[in-house]
Amino acid sequence: MRITLLAFGLLRDQLGQSAGPLEIPKGSTVRDLLDRCRALAPPHSPSWSSIESSIAVAVNREYVPATHPLADGDEVALLPPVSGGRGPSHPKPLIRLLHQRIVPHDIVPLIEQPQDGAIVVFDGIVRDNSRGRKTRYLEYEAYEDMALRQLERLAAQALADFAIRDLAIVHRLGRIEIGESSVLIAVFSAHRAAAFDACRWLIDTLKKTVPIWKKEFFEDGAVWAQGDPFPPELTALTPTSDPKKSARRASRVFSSSSASKKDGKAHSKPAASTRPTKSVAKKSASPANKHMPLKQERAR
Repeated sequence: MRITLLAFGLLRDQLGQSAGPLEIPKGSTVRDLLDRCRALAPPHSPSWSSIESSIAVAVNREYVPATHPLADGDEVALLPPVSGGRGPSHPKPLIRLLHQRIVPHDIVPLIEQPQDGAIVVFDGIVRDNSRGRKTRYLEYEAYEDMALRQLERLAAQALADFAIRDLAIVHRLGRIEIGESSVLIAVFSAHRAAAFDACRWLIDTLKKTVPIWKKEFFEDGAVWAQGDPFPPELTALTPTSDPKKSARRASRVFSSSSASKKDGKAHSKPAASTRPTKSVAKKSASPANKHMPLKQERAR
């Protein structure tokens, strides 16, 4: 039978032209495919062996375990570690993947409402250095259809679990210059605590679950950024004897990651962030704050 194999980031470099239509034996599973891909990678590849246990696999844009059976015509994506509500009449949150510059002041004022007592914004900025090396620019790539779906799920989960009114998630793709925004998350709420908690959860979970990768270009070379590992529920090679149980665990990964509840009474300490964050809170009692410039934080 024939499947379509997609590889991203470092895995794309490893497999080269092997990505595309691929003939595999009938009855093959994801584990069989990973064994096949290991054989297609350069002999004794240190990069493949170092991340193989952290690879996630999506079949037809859904995460699956290694035991998942493959079928003719499946689209199978190999994903290296990456660098659900509201009422039916409520408009959907703003979720975008952009190939042009992100301008926060073109996004935030369009969403804010008089009932918002706090607006918390995370604006990730490309800085000019990384690990002691001079950075020239970054390039982001994504498994775009799946990334949008995962971002929408994150947004729905945040709206269900935190006492917030609305949110926006915008991520840049392609080449990004020093000083430009790579990702913008804005959370709108009546009170600052829920807005801060939701914003922190969104960026932390995005970095672990959404298939977006970063390549850093330095004056002396380029390298794919080593991202956060996928949660165990999403990693294809997580040991399990029950594929249905693995699928249920994967479907719950977003809800199990959130720390706060909609009633705002339960809040746990946020996990350590993958990048430093500074946020902006707008106080409803002070009209002078309404049009203050958004602060930005240097971040990868």
